[in-house]
Amino acid sequence: MLGGAFLTFTLGASLMHGYTVFLLAFIAEFAWTRAQASLAYSVGQLVGGLSSPLVGAMVDRLGPRRMVLLGGALLVLGLVGSAYATQLWQVILLYGVVITLGANCIGLLVFVPLLSGLFTRQRGTAIAVLQSGNAFGRALSAPISQLLISGVGWRSAYLVEAAAMAVVVLPLAALFRRKPKDEATTPAAGSLPPRQWTLHDAIRTRQFWLLGLVYMLTSIGSFLVSLHQIAFAVDVGFDPLYAAGVLGMGAFLALPGVILTGTLSDHIGRERAAILTYVVSIIGVVFALLITSADQHLLLWAHALFFGLTWGARGPAITAKTADLFPGPRLGTILGVITIGSGLGAAIGSWAAGWIFDFSGSYKTAFWLSIIAYAAGSAAFWSLRRLKPA
Repeated sequence: MLGGAFLTFTLGASLMHGYTVFLLAFIAEFAWTRAQASLAYSVGQLVGGLSSPLVGAMVDRLGPRRMVLLGGALLVLGLVGSAYATQLWQVILLYGVVITLGANCIGLLVFVPLLSGLFTRQRGTAIAVLQSGNAFGRALSAPISQLLISGVGWRSAYLVEAAAMAVVVLPLAALFRRKPKDEATTPAAGSLPPRQWTLHDAIRTRQFWLLGLVYMLTSIGSFLVSLHQIAFAVDVGFDPLYAAGVLGMGAFLALPGVILTGTLSDHIGRERAAILTYVVSIIGVVFALLITSADQHLLLWAHALFFGLTWGARGPAITAKTADLFPGPRLGTILGVITIGSGLGAAIGSWAAGWIFDFSGSYKTAFWLSIIAYAAGSAAFWSLRRLKPA
């Protein structure tokens, strides 16, 4: 079950993160500004966050198998339509709405409630394995998308991705035909059953709103950098394929980074594990600030490795903390509402970085703001260390 969730989430994540490479193709063909080209991605993150409560509620009612089928159908539709897009509004609609909703239907909201019940004692580790699919998909998306675009053009690249999705969606959905017994709802002999939280109960706690703030600040810090990494490297003078390869290699490190952080959170606490990843991410952004020319290969590799190692690594700790605080059959709905903050932060960060570049001709200010957002997010999450919902 965990392996199937990992594979499904990886596929959706790779399709979403591939936009970072298509960004340059859109700018070259349509002469859009960075802010315009970033708009579809920003709208997608916003739609992803705002649709999370709906997706979470659907998961609680429909189960993962039907959600995977729905998500796969939306992804195929969005990818095929994107291959024939000619206007900015079409890209915004297809990527920002259709593809984003499809990816959301095969994402964390679908599988976290399932796995948090199956792995009550190693919840952080299990969610980390699942969430490492996001890192793995991000690592694969840059070099594969760049190769497809260089080889057959960006329109045909979308068609190839649509065909691949159509082939694998049914086998993936079949993995979740049966729902296993939920350990979280079966108390041990002589013990009281855990509280079954509802959305109404959760919203009335301080922890709920703090978690939403953490999701938002963390996403702002991440997406002020991640969407524009390749564009930044190319602007400095690095070859596009080389830059995609280096950043892709760095992104691969997020796979062990996410798993390590989630495992650590089971042993040293969610807060300490998350703070460690915030520090490493900030160091990675600092390396990007130091890059000024295309001969600084070591700095580019250092940025890719440090930023890539902990990209998304806070996710398992934050998500597991949410499951720790608000267990029960409505976890999907609760998590969906909390992650609105993640979508808002990602939308703000990805669009703001493009706007800052258009205004100043540089990404430096965006990178400094990323550091500030990471620092604020770590402070907010640390404040949860001794708080328990009443």
